[in-house]
Formats: sequence, structure tokens, C-alpha cells
Amino acid sequence: MDPQESFISSHPSSRIMLWLFLVYVSVPVIIKLCPSIQAKLVFLNFMRMPYFIDLKRPLDQGLNHTHNFYLEPEPGLKIGVWHTVPAQMWREAQGKGGDWYDSTLSSTHPVILYLHGNAGTSSLGYHVVTFDYRGWGDSEGSPSEGAMTTDALFIYDRLKRQLDQTPLYIWGHSLGTGVATNLVRRLCDRGSPPDSLILESPFTNIREEARSHPFSMVYRYLPGFDWFFLDTITVNNIRFASDENVNHISCPVLILHAEDDSVVPFYLGKKLYHLASQSKSLSGHKVQFVPFPSSLAYKHKFIYRSPELPNILSDFLGTAHPIAQ
Repeated sequence: MDPQESFISSHPSSRIMLWLFLVYVSVPVIIKLCPSIQAKLVFLNFMRMPYFIDLKRPLDQGLNHTHNFYLEPEPGLKIGVWHTVPAQMWREAQGKGGDWYDSTLSSTHPVILYLHGNAGTSSLGYHVVTFDYRGWGDSEGSPSEGAMTTDALFIYDRLKRQLDQTPLYIWGHSLGTGVATNLVRRLCDRGSPPDSLILESPFTNIREEARSHPFSMVYRYLPGFDWFFLDTITVNNIRFASDENVNHISCPVLILHAEDDSVVPFYLGKKLYHLASQSKSLSGHKVQFVPFPSSLAYKHKFIYRSPELPNILSDFLGTAHPIAQ
């Protein structure tokens, strides 16, 4: 027996280390050879937590003021949508159907189109309309950056047709901030910007976010990291270039970010703010950055818990808290 083989066979820990090394070097090669794997890692739409939720029944989750329905952004393709009414309407919402929920959009309460995140803003006096992009939740189809943006534009246009002079805000969280800036850029390009854009835990672009993500930590300093991982994202036509989009946006922008965010690092949100504040297209529009100290432990997805959030939104949007009708 070869001395090296004899050593490995007599030392179980060495065999474990060898297997770990083989796995370590195999992962980037597999991802490079199969770029579709990298796309799944970006979208993570196959991860549904908790898994056994019936999205048709928001009531099962205690959301007895939320209506579930389905729309078709393309013929034969359905996406799931939730409409949560403001807290002032929760009691009246009990047992109501879709027609009643649609009728409430004629109230004076502003509407937030929420792009993937925790819809905790519903208690602040706003309608919140959120949906699963195609390929997520119980929505049909497969995800892509272009399709996600198309779905968001479809929902926005439908809401806009339902509203009169009621303000309509776009709020994106995490990956949804990339969708949000794509959407708002399209709206501004056609001359119909939204009333405001709110970005919670945003990044600059998907390459910088992927490089900073905790999942990339074990490979970040591997020679060829960009070639193995980041270039593979680009091959999938995934960019989410918010840093470019802010140069084509012309509406007020509010950025919210927690200093202890380990998923999308705080410095990326700060960097996006600096780019937005220097954007010529945003000249004359309010651009504000609100940090949340690490001591609050809001991390990546708990900013909605902040007791200061109602005042932050009210001050930024320039409106008093909505009054129950």
C-alpha cells in the first residue's frame, strides 16, 4: 500500500479533510459548468419557509384583514397577490370579499406596492399590496430579473388604474430593491414616476451583493472567484443594477438600512445613497438615508419593528398619519 494511502486510511480525520477539500473545489466548477444553479442561488425561490402555508388562506396566518387573489400578467400565467387594508379598516374587513377590498382603494389612505419583504407596514395606515413574482410561492412560471420587473410593472399599472389621486408608493426590500429600482426606472423613462420610492436594506448591484453575502465567505478569496461565481450570475442576465438605475430615477427616494445587517451589508446601502444623492436625475427630489444602530438588532428584516418608522415615513412623505374614514 502506498504510504500516503496508508496514512489516510489510518487517520479518519484526514479522510474527512480530503472529502471537504474535494467538495470545496468541486462547487465552483459545478456552478461554472451549470450556470442555472447560480441563478437558483440568487433567487432562492425554491426555499419556502415555513413550507406548509396555504397562501390562498391568509386568515390561517392571523391575517383576517388580507385578501388573496390571482392575476395574469401574461395569458395563462397566474401570480398570487395579497391586499392588506390599513389598521383602521381591520374590523370592517372581517369576512369581506374581493369587491369590498377593491372598493377600499378609493379611500384617502395611501397605497404601498411592496416588493418582497415583511409587510409590517400595514399597521401604519397604508394599504399594502404585495405579490409573489412568477416562480415564487404559489405563482406560476420561472423567475428571471426581466420577468420579475414585468410582473411588478403589471401590478403597478393595475393599481394606478384603480386609484384616483391617492398616492402610490413603491417599497422594495432586499432583492426587491433591485426589482423596485428597475420598475421605477421604467416608469420614469415613460414619464410617469411614482409618488415615492422606499428602499429597505438595498444593495448597489447583484455582483457587489454576491461578493459581500455570507454564503460567499468561504470562497471570497479564492483565485478566480469573480470568474467562477460573479461572471456566472452575469451569464444568467441577472444584474439588478440599482447603482445605474438611480441615474434614471426622478422621484423622492428613502433608504432604510440597519447597521447590523449581515445579509446586505450596511455599507452597500450607504454607497447607494451617496450615488443617489449625486444623481442629476434626482436633483430637486428628496433623497434621504436613515440608519438603524446595531444596538436595535433589526438586522436584515426587522426594521418594520421600529417604533420610529411611522414618523420616519410621515416626515419623508410629507403627510400626516392617515385618518380613519
